[in-house]
Amino acid sequence: MRSDRERLLDIQEAIGKIEQHTSSDIEAFADDEMQQVWVIHHLRIVGEAAYGLSQQFRARHPQIPWEQIIGMRHVLVHGYFEIDPDIVWAVIEKDLPPLKSASEAILHQSNGA
Repeated sequence: MRSDRERLLDIQEAIGKIEQHTSSDIEAFADDEMQQVWVIHHLRIVGEAAYGLSQQFRARHPQIPWEQIIGMRHVLVHGYFEIDPDIVWAVIEKDLPPLKSASEAILHQSNGA
């Protein structure tokens, strides 16, 4: 079983991959099905890693909206006909940067730094 730290690293890695392979504007994103698939795949990883975190870990870090992240994962996995590229883009622009920062801070704290 993966540790909470490993799952947080999974979140960081998935965010990094999304950042590396995402267009700079929504029009390019909306026109590129491969890019959408790439992003959705890695958002699923973020959600799956969040889902796998222990309840204690999530409770210790309430600044991160774990339930929303997990809920998004459920939509991406089970509601694939309901996926709205505009919402996915909003997640990329508005939700991933603070998640990245918060998870980096948690990792930094857990290293005793």
